[in-house]
Amino acid sequence: MLFILITYTSNAQIQPKVLTEAAPAAGGFSAARLTTLDSGMKDWVKKNWVNGAVALIARHGKIVFYKAYGYNDLVTKEPLDKNGIFRIASQTKAVTVTAVMMLWEEGKFSLTDPVSKYIPSFANEGVLNTFDPKDTAYTTVPAKRQITIFDLLTHTSGIGYPAIGSKEADAIYAKNKITGGVGVNGQTLADAMTRLSTLPLLFQPGEKWMYGLNMDVLGYLIEKWSGMTLKDFFTKKIFQPLGMKDTYFNVPHSKASRLVNFFLQDSTGVIKKQATVFDGALDMNYPLEKTDYFSGGGGLSSTIHDYAILLQMFLNGGTYNGVRLLGPNTVRMITMNQIGDLHPNIGENAWLNSFGFGFFIISKNGSRLTPCQAGTYGWGGVFSTSYLVDPKEDMIMLLYQQMWGPHVADADKTFVPMVYQALNN
Repeated sequence: MLFILITYTSNAQIQPKVLTEAAPAAGGFSAARLTTLDSGMKDWVKKNWVNGAVALIARHGKIVFYKAYGYNDLVTKEPLDKNGIFRIASQTKAVTVTAVMMLWEEGKFSLTDPVSKYIPSFANEGVLNTFDPKDTAYTTVPAKRQITIFDLLTHTSGIGYPAIGSKEADAIYAKNKITGGVGVNGQTLADAMTRLSTLPLLFQPGEKWMYGLNMDVLGYLIEKWSGMTLKDFFTKKIFQPLGMKDTYFNVPHSKASRLVNFFLQDSTGVIKKQATVFDGALDMNYPLEKTDYFSGGGGLSSTIHDYAILLQMFLNGGTYNGVRLLGPNTVRMITMNQIGDLHPNIGENAWLNSFGFGFFIISKNGSRLTPCQAGTYGWGGVFSTSYLVDPKEDMIMLLYQQMWGPHVADADKTFVPMVYQALNN
């Protein structure tokens, strides 16, 4: 009797995809229907929704759409360059998660380890109980348990974000000079995270989801685990191996002309370039100013193409261009629901979706309101950059802007349907 054994290995395992520009058909897109996206993005500029935007779409490793629209300077009509360097803010978090899980794979820590094992000042956390707005005095109750590395990765630690949380948290953080981590000078990440460890948690660890400075704490832990600064770890262990040549905490002055301008639309609809934001508190040239405060939650600037490489690495199961940063099952962990029945509270329809390690995850229920397949993951940055990765469609989508205004969200909402309607198969 003859037995024949047939084995199968997926193409993704045999040939991890490297991004290359190609005709739409190579990625399963209709060139004719992609004109809807092209016209739509031109329309955003004509309708004065945005000053400009850059989009990149890749499927099966083929970049089928990579274009810039509008202006980097509305006065001189300088066009927006698709290779411009954008302040990506919270998109830094996916890089931090990558670094954390690389070190986890090396056995540097366990996900269930208490943070205090590595930063002892986190050992005696209290949870905010009462607060007096007159003098910011507060009382606490003991935390039921210590916060863990897992809590930081999932934003379930009880740590908040300065200036965008409750009035109590904002006041306590401001009094103790805890910042969002962007454009910070005169202090180090270690200084700030040590101060943060003495402040109250906003809820009992693991009981809620709240966007917070968790990735900045993880950035400090990366420095402790690796013996390198966060900047050096990112550069030497992630950016250089992947070929991300335009991603920095400190953008070199040789590339200063590529830093994209930032704009604000006022109540009359006028869009103007902004030198500062947050009532003058943040100079928007901060990427060009040398800093030693490396924020794992928001400090990076990058190009849309560089960031697409990082996302393709995740879509490839942890490898890119012959370099493996993460094991495929580590990627699976990062991009699956890690918070159970809790839900993120940021973004449209967030209550329907879930959260992994650093990414929101579109649930089966949430997918009924979007063309994105269940399991699609993504995030964005406060200065209006965003991305989505749809593993079932083998597709990444990025939309980069540098602007605040009432119509930025309108552009974001129309972008995704215009991408998916152009799919052929």
